[in-house]
Amino acid sequence: MDYPFAPPTALDPPDEWERLRAECPVSRIRMASGDEALLLTRYDDVRALLADPRFTHHLTKPDAARLADSESGGVFNEQGFDSDMSSGEGHRRWRRMMSRSFTAKRVNELRPRIEEIANLLIDDMRPPADLIKGLGFPLPVSVICELLGVSAEHRDRFSHWSDAMLNLTRYSQDELNTAAGEFHAFMAAHVRAKRDDPGDDLISELAVIMDSDDGRMSEMELIATAQGLLVAGHETTANMIGKMVAMLLSDRSRWERLLDDRGLIPSAVEEALRFDANPNFGIPRYVSEEVTVGDETIPAGSTVITNIGSANRDSCTFADAADMVLDRRPNPHIAFGAGPHSCLGQALARVELQTVLAVLLDRLPGLELAISPEELRRREGLIVGGLEELPVRW
Repeated sequence: MDYPFAPPTALDPPDEWERLRAECPVSRIRMASGDEALLLTRYDDVRALLADPRFTHHLTKPDAARLADSESGGVFNEQGFDSDMSSGEGHRRWRRMMSRSFTAKRVNELRPRIEEIANLLIDDMRPPADLIKGLGFPLPVSVICELLGVSAEHRDRFSHWSDAMLNLTRYSQDELNTAAGEFHAFMAAHVRAKRDDPGDDLISELAVIMDSDDGRMSEMELIATAQGLLVAGHETTANMIGKMVAMLLSDRSRWERLLDDRGLIPSAVEEALRFDANPNFGIPRYVSEEVTVGDETIPAGSTVITNIGSANRDSCTFADAADMVLDRRPNPHIAFGAGPHSCLGQALARVELQTVLAVLLDRLPGLELAISPEELRRREGLIVGGLEELPVRW
């Protein structure tokens, strides 16, 4: 089977997910490169794999499958996947250092500022509008830039660099190398500036930790950290804002229920994350030694793709899995991954999604789609799933 699969609409899952969960939970797929890999689609299998140290990030091994064609590779090329930060004690050390600064308290303190930015952006919107262009993209990029102490005036450059890092098909290797070089040079200069003249931002704080006695983050580690936070901190959330609102507006009763009960906002955000039929390409892993998944033996040297979107719709874990249940509790979705490599920025993403949804309900209660849900278009070629645009009116 060719992968990724083609969905029927931008908001609906591919038909293959349900069939594979039932009949072939470890299935052989063919990537855009022509190389073969294995795909996992069941919740229990995906969650277990993500926490298993035998499934590694070493995707540049000679026998690892190329996930894109030979002239591109985006974030899955040779940059960083074999670094000490990606696995083992090096990764645990990096997470410990990050956890000292990137705390839930720090993120929650951003909530009033996120609300302020959302209101300012809505002030500038006029119906009909593209909600992604007007709100979905500029809000998270403004927030992550403030968190990192970077000027948001560079956001068009950040958008290009992020697109290059996250796109499997659009860019040649020369274009990817140029974008990666420019991005690295920008962040290297930013990190050095923060070391020389610290401010009240995360990078300044990490730069101090880098020079402290109780833990040392090298300059290269700090640059890579800043790059990763900037890409993940705005691209994924920007896409999720658009998809979340599209899901809620595609069935007007969902939006009306939230208008009647704002207490459902946190659980509605979690359910949007679970219900997302266009989350991402999947999380790839390289198998360092033979392992058994269900009744299948996966040989060492295999490349495995974990399909989080399919796992989050597994009826063996979630009752009424094919329905968007706004008050679903508990909701053990794995939209942010699982285990030691779960998304570091998930607390920030949750605060942004909850705050944006609350502001939209307050400011634009009559919000509705300006086109039918079937007319919405997915962004193609990206590792991170999203919509091309979200036309709305109110």
